[in-house]
Amino acid sequence: MIYVPLIRVETIGKAAVIALIVAGVACLSEAAWIHAKASLAQALIGAAWRREQAGSGSGQPWPWADTRPLAKLTFGEGSNAPRLMVLEGASGRNLAFGPAHDPASVAPGEAGNSVIEGHRDTHFALLRAIKVGDTLHVETLGADDIRFLVTSVGIIDSRRARISLHADTPRLTLVTCYPFDAIAPGGPLRFIVTADRMEL
Repeated sequence: MIYVPLIRVETIGKAAVIALIVAGVACLSEAAWIHAKASLAQALIGAAWRREQAGSGSGQPWPWADTRPLAKLTFGEGSNAPRLMVLEGASGRNLAFGPAHDPASVAPGEAGNSVIEGHRDTHFALLRAIKVGDTLHVETLGADDIRFLVTSVGIIDSRRARISLHADTPRLTLVTCYPFDAIAPGGPLRFIVTADRMEL
């Protein structure tokens, strides 16, 4: 005769609740870590930016960094406008720490299209509220304040469309994954914000 232990329903219910709580805490911790890392990285990149502006040596935000701050991007007007530090080189590792400039495109403010990429769930989450007519400001080490006017906002399928790098005047294109609230990252859709330089 085979003995089969009886497990009370209450025990299974408690185990399931505990498992769900542990899984929930793990998910929340991972999400909190991603946002904490993104915020801390922006502070370190900002400090490296100030060092470069002062001409005091390396612009590396941390000792093992293989990138440096390239520009400061401001969304809108006023002292409370969101500001992000943009890194040089749009590798997956750099994007974990901040928006990054695609090296295939021109530097921000130069004639042509400058492409800056960022993650939809951290730094570029604020793109969901951007609209045509908004202003963007780019500060580079060589120029004070380059103003851009948002001229289009749209969604493209990266399997069927490419962003043109050609423009007769300075253009800025911000790119992030879409939709903003997708559960799984890395789909083919991209949210594209295009802005043209405003004449003084």
